[in-house]
Amino acid sequence: MDSFQKDIDDRANLTLSNRFELLLFRLGASVHDAKSELFGINVFKLREIVPMPTFTRPAGMKPPMMGMVNIRDQIIPVIDLTAVAGCKPTTGLNILLITEYARSVQAFAVESVENIIRLDWKQVHTAEKAVNGRYITSIACLDDEQDSNNLALVLDVEQILYDITPPDHDLHAKNLQNTKKFNMKPGAVAIVAEDSKVARAMLEKGLESMNIPNTMHITGKDAWERIQVLAQQAEAEGVPISDKISMVLTDLEMPEMDGFTLTRKIKTDERLKHIPVVIHSSLSGSANEDHVRKVQADGYVAKFEINELSSVIQEVLDRATQHISGPLISHKQFV
Repeated sequence: MDSFQKDIDDRANLTLSNRFELLLFRLGASVHDAKSELFGINVFKLREIVPMPTFTRPAGMKPPMMGMVNIRDQIIPVIDLTAVAGCKPTTGLNILLITEYARSVQAFAVESVENIIRLDWKQVHTAEKAVNGRYITSIACLDDEQDSNNLALVLDVEQILYDITPPDHDLHAKNLQNTKKFNMKPGAVAIVAEDSKVARAMLEKGLESMNIPNTMHITGKDAWERIQVLAQQAEAEGVPISDKISMVLTDLEMPEMDGFTLTRKIKTDERLKHIPVVIHSSLSGSANEDHVRKVQADGYVAKFEINELSSVIQEVLDRATQHISGPLISHKQFV
């Protein structure tokens, strides 16, 4: 029992050191070059791994949807991840990865699971300019050696789910109920850190509908560097940082620097600690809520719900104006 608890504690503490666990798996041979590439998914998004069970395929269901499966009295959709990634399994679809994204649960069928490794987010690099694949968000270097070719492709599950089952509502102006003016200084911008293309596009729509000026950044590191530049400008001009930055809106999983580390850096910097930080993530669960509290984020919103996002932004900006400190995280916002 002691070793089991230690393993849980060690896993929880990874978020305090810009580290995470990656499950490595294979999808079979690529239809383009017959290679069997290694893929990865953040362990935080996994509920469990199960051998391929019997599932039901409703009439009219189209690929890559495979059917529905009953796991622990919960009916879960099964998605053929090999079809999405353009691979052909050589030994069949043998494993289901049960995942939780933005309050939804789904199962991904894969060929095989390799192992779980611990990495620093610095070992993960954005794939936007390196890979043409629509569903590859980043590339993980599996060892610390310079110029290593021991790599794993990290899938953009948010893009996959959005393409397969588009949400009934997204971050669009027509769905916005809150029409109040946000409490921001003229000229101040929201710094947004998000590595998923589809999430960035939705956030751009949402923030535009809220009339919130913003700058988009693919990694936490890019966002941090921009924050440093604006902080230096504020110091040089003798104005408060709130004249330059209205808030920070960040994802949790990002190449190079994750959202936990970005938030912690902001909240432990005397110049920046009063900047409101809202985490906008597909990760959910009580464990992640605890991590968000530990890094002193001001709010949390699960992707992708414009009215929750608008309400949380409204409140954290109002609290910042009134100089009220402390997190605004409720079970309604984090379930």
